[in-house]
Amino acid sequence: MNLDIPSQLYNLIIILIVCIVLIIILIQWRKVKQSQSSVQLLEKEIELKKMAMVEKDLESKRLMENPIPLPKEQEENLASIRDSTNQVRSDVGFLHNEINERLARLEAQTEQKKLEKMLKEIERKEKKLQ
Repeated sequence: MNLDIPSQLYNLIIILIVCIVLIIILIQWRKVKQSQSSVQLLEKEIELKKMAMVEKDLESKRLMENPIPLPKEQEENLASIRDSTNQVRSDVGFLHNEINERLARLEAQTEQKKLEKMLKEIERKEKKLQ
């Protein structure tokens, strides 16, 4: 009778462990299935977003090919804006060149003053040595 209780207890522990392992396996399998369905859903969403982007691109290309005619007043305003933009760009370019020239001149003057100062210093030292 003593042997039966440990043997039954042993069998009960084995059955309990097997049940726990089966439960863990089922939970993991369920998680895997949920993950797979989530991935599939995300893939479908990405595919839909790609399609929407392609549609927008095609629409923008279509609009670029067939520009909407503007009223004459707006066309004139647009032309004047373009002209003034081009004028500002050329002014900025001119000013940029002028700034660069002045900067180069200033650097040259600074370098010349440094060299003159060094020359005076050398001449002074030469006089001292003689």
